[in-house]
Amino acid sequence: MMVDLLAATAELTDLDEVGIYPIDKPAGPTSFRLVQLVRRALGIKKTGHAGTLDPFASGLLIICVGRSATRVIEQLMGGEKVYEGTLVLGVETDTLDREGKVVATHPVPPLDIDRVSGCLAGFVGEQMQMPPLYSALKHKGKPLYRYARQGVDIPRQPRPVVIHAMELLGLEKEILKIRVRCGKGTYIRSLAADIGRALGCGAHLAALRRLRSGGFSVERAIDGGALFCDPDRARELLLTGRLSVAAGLAFNQECQ
Repeated sequence: MMVDLLAATAELTDLDEVGIYPIDKPAGPTSFRLVQLVRRALGIKKTGHAGTLDPFASGLLIICVGRSATRVIEQLMGGEKVYEGTLVLGVETDTLDREGKVVATHPVPPLDIDRVSGCLAGFVGEQMQMPPLYSALKHKGKPLYRYARQGVDIPRQPRPVVIHAMELLGLEKEILKIRVRCGKGTYIRSLAADIGRALGCGAHLAALRRLRSGGFSVERAIDGGALFCDPDRARELLLTGRLSVAAGLAFNQECQ
């Protein structure tokens, strides 16, 4: 009880910092590194994010600062997500993205917009998706990617996901660009690999950008690149985009 009281008192003295921070993460840093930067800049240990982005991915990362904010992370994670992704056809990797080792190559068959659009349409709806071996899902308290790095293949079970819409943005030789609107828990890396198999040539995800999560949009997010480039101004930059927990929840609900 005393620990809870002290934590609550500490949070009351930090009301200017406690809240929800939508940030546009640049490609390169891990989501955890961005959380650490925010934690140091604002001086509040209780900090977490509402849905990780892989290091090579960019876009919206919602960071919650303070006990009252981290308590609503699950609510913030439950909304629809919108992504734009770039697939490289004909090349498969062990991580299903550009950061992995190439495990197979295949010739890319002649493709046109109608064929590819028809393929994408086949993935819209509820389905069972196999999560990547290199993922943060846990087995006996340990992330799967740690087992994978040790050469241990942990059996995985398909999980239910829903793809609400998928749009073809571009097709040029072996490069395929798509926009995906999906539900919680969808792995775009797995989707990219599945699309490649459906087209008969395999694929991996070369680039990914999260545009929306629930009611939050990357267009109204804090510039994460600026936070890394000028850490001395990070606190100032963060507070310009801060939302109180109540305002953040209301905004998320209103804009979905």
